[in-house]
Amino acid sequence: MPYAIVTGASQGMGKVIADRLLLEGFSIAVCARNKTKLEQLSGEWREQYPNAEIITHSADLSNKEELAAFADMVLFRFPEIDLLVNNAGNYLPGTLADEPDGLLEQMIGINLYSAYRLTRKVLPAMIEKQRGHIFNMCSVASLRAYPNGGAYSISKYALLGFSENLREELKPHSIKVTAICPGATYTTSWEGSGVEPGRIMEANDVAAMLWSAYSLSPQANVETIIMRPVKGDL
Repeated sequence: MPYAIVTGASQGMGKVIADRLLLEGFSIAVCARNKTKLEQLSGEWREQYPNAEIITHSADLSNKEELAAFADMVLFRFPEIDLLVNNAGNYLPGTLADEPDGLLEQMIGINLYSAYRLTRKVLPAMIEKQRGHIFNMCSVASLRAYPNGGAYSISKYALLGFSENLREELKPHSIKVTAICPGATYTTSWEGSGVEPGRIMEANDVAAMLWSAYSLSPQANVETIIMRPVKGDL
């Protein structure tokens, strides 16, 4: 049975990705800040996938100690890590001149440092096996500036740079690194926004692309996936 870690998996794209991996026969370890949602999901998943080992853990991955506790638990219980999905993140709009002091540190902490630190924790296990696949959930905000992107966009640019550097370092170890850069994707964060769900992408679209990239032969890697609504960004 393969083993995966998915961060930020209590809702949205992270949850849909975790759903897809369970369907494909994975055991999963997931974390998010919302303990209540995780406990509810854990019960649903265990009922639906009784043969899978499912680890759920409440943690704020911008906190080094909480991240380390989650990683140590997973490495103790899972014999290997086949797939890591660094999906945890947050979006707060703003302009560099006017956004609140400390917002850049907040965005870097959850959108970049969480991926950097968790990856560093699990890499030794992957390198030992000389295989594995790491997906970093970037954004179209990683590719070009846009209004009110501010500190968020900076953090997503940095995550894409992290992905590219990591990929080069891990080539000798046959470990793949894929950056996913989705545009507007309908999740609960869009509810009440006035945007019609049919105007933007579905979370299942992102999960399907991730699975397609993961399913390639061992010698093939999709480096960057860019996805946008067919009618373009909002």
